[in-house]
Amino acid sequence: MTKKESKEIIKSEPAREISPFEEMEKRFEEFFRRPFSLFGPSWLPKVKFPEMGVVTPDVDIFEDGNDVVVKAELPGMKKENIEVNLTDDMITVSGEKKKEEKVEKKDYYRVERSYGSFTRSFKLPKDVQSDKAKATFKEGVLEIRVPKTAEAISKEKKIPIE
Repeated sequence: MTKKESKEIIKSEPAREISPFEEMEKRFEEFFRRPFSLFGPSWLPKVKFPEMGVVTPDVDIFEDGNDVVVKAELPGMKKENIEVNLTDDMITVSGEKKKEEKVEKKDYYRVERSYGSFTRSFKLPKDVQSDKAKATFKEGVLEIRVPKTAEAISKEKKIPIE
């Protein structure tokens, strides 16, 4: 049995200085996401509202054999609410999560609704066969496999370390 080797292909961007306008916008967004987080001393534990945040899936992009693989964690979502679009060198994963909980008791009635949507786009290497991409969704994990071109596979070369 051969051992599969995975190689990361995401490129990190250098940190840049945030302008005062971006800082103010960030603070407004934080306030509206968690309105009570700004009150109280910094050592006091923050009150968390798990259903109020933006739905942002964790995504891994790596090479597995002759494929570029994009894996996104989407717990609690349904396949029907997820969309994957692929161009020659860009992949976009988007979706919407909706949840509604109703409780009817003798002396009260409660309805809680929460929802959130997301869109994430990633640049792929130019040497992939986007027309042969396949996506699967199992147990809350979306996996998209895009095969590399034969030219890209043949270009790969091992470099000795001195």
